[in-house]
Amino acid sequence: MRITGGLVKGRTLLSPKGLLIRPTSDRVREAIFNILGQDLTGLNVLDLFSGTGSLGLEALSRGARQAVFVDKLRQSIDLIKKNIALCGYRRSGIVLRRDLVLGLPWGRSLQRGKFDLVFLDPPYRKDLNPSLLTGLSSEERLSNGARVVVETGKSESLPPSFSGLERVDIRHYGDTRITIYEYEVH
Repeated sequence: MRITGGLVKGRTLLSPKGLLIRPTSDRVREAIFNILGQDLTGLNVLDLFSGTGSLGLEALSRGARQAVFVDKLRQSIDLIKKNIALCGYRRSGIVLRRDLVLGLPWGRSLQRGKFDLVFLDPPYRKDLNPSLLTGLSSEERLSNGARVVVETGKSESLPPSFSGLERVDIRHYGDTRITIYEYEVH
């Protein structure tokens, strides 16, 4: 598993042992960033169900100002911290341990501004996306035009919109479906 673009392109990331963590493949990550664009300068990023932190680290490598990584597994938290250090992003990466089934962690750590880009990659077939997408849009934590990238299994479908979030793209890569929403303030 490597960073596919930006300042630390080619940097090898630590990978999980066992089956508890399902990292997004290099091919899918590269495709996501081809859609989003390679220049993410100044963006605030939220990486939910971070696993290894690869999506948030890809964003930092492409110029994002800050990335907040959230996962509940101790193994993931340790991997994310190590991968942040390997890539040299200790100052711009914030790691939070939280069970997202309980809701989004809108505490002091996340009150530094609105998010411009959100990655949402929960375990497949757990139906966590609708409530998390609704929580993202209803809490006014997204900037106008923010994009939310949701990774699901290919057979899972999401509605075309949630309050303020409109689907703008769907792509399939093997067993993975990527759905991208854009947030618009009404």
